Amino acid sequence: MSRVRCAKRAICSAFFVWLTSACSPVTVLNAVIPENGFKQVSDIAYGNHTRQQLDVFLPSQLPEQESVKTIIFFYGGSWESGHKEDYKFVAEALTSAGFIVVIPDYRVYPDVKFPDFVQDAAKSVNWVKNNIHAYGGNASQIFVAGHSAGAHLASLLVLDEQYLASYALSPQDLRGMIGLAGPYDFLPLKSKTLKTIFGPEQERWRSQPINFVKGDNPPMLILVGTDDLTVWPKNSLNLAAKIREKGGNVKLVELDGYGHVAMVAKLAKPLRGDGRLLNEIVSFTRQY
Repeated sequence: MSRVRCAKRAICSAFFVWLTSACSPVTVLNAVIPENGFKQVSDIAYGNHTRQQLDVFLPSQLPEQESVKTIIFFYGGSWESGHKEDYKFVAEALTSAGFIVVIPDYRVYPDVKFPDFVQDAAKSVNWVKNNIHAYGGNASQIFVAGHSAGAHLASLLVLDEQYLASYALSPQDLRGMIGLAGPYDFLPLKSKTLKTIFGPEQERWRSQPINFVKGDNPPMLILVGTDDLTVWPKNSLNLAAKIREKGGNVKLVELDGYGHVAMVAKLAKPLRGDGRLLNEIVSFTRQY
């Protein structure tokens, strides 16, 4: 049996173990990434904190044009964990389609609480706006994306204008948003930790992306797995319905049989299957 085939089998086995915990490390999914699949520039500071750093991933062959699109991907981890190094498999998937990918770290609980991590996300967007041209990207063609808690960050950036306004930017400065298994409408809170993260009950409404839908949002792609037992699908269904009600631009895609972890893990090459998850993201990004 070839080394690559053995590695793929090991990854698939580890994946099913990982399914028992959405917060487990995901480095195993980086084990089979094609050599020279992308160029990586690591640990670029976008702020002063050690977790305010990002990695830029470039396609191995950048298109010879001025309209190379950039996707900023925010990982999940319940607003209290995660590392950009674990998500190279996401960068491989998206750079292979010709996009520049930026993966920021951001501050998490217990060091910070809401809305500090959203403010970090906005700060990273500002860095990309001001610097992506140096990497061959087009500052007017930036998308934000995320999985789970990362989708929560991305959705607040395009729905609640206060975060980008801190940098004289607006949601309309972004081409679109891609949310994978995101919590957008998750009150009331039951977890003691989440109650601490999101502060006094009378202020928690500010953390809910659905409360900021006005219908003027950039195009949004909302992807949800029908078997997600971690972030209930109603979060995505409710948000999409609210955006449609307000006349906004949204596409809702329900993926039958996908659980919470699969909604990002199936971007990894060994687990991609028919590629529907990746294809939906690529098609949406190319459209706008």
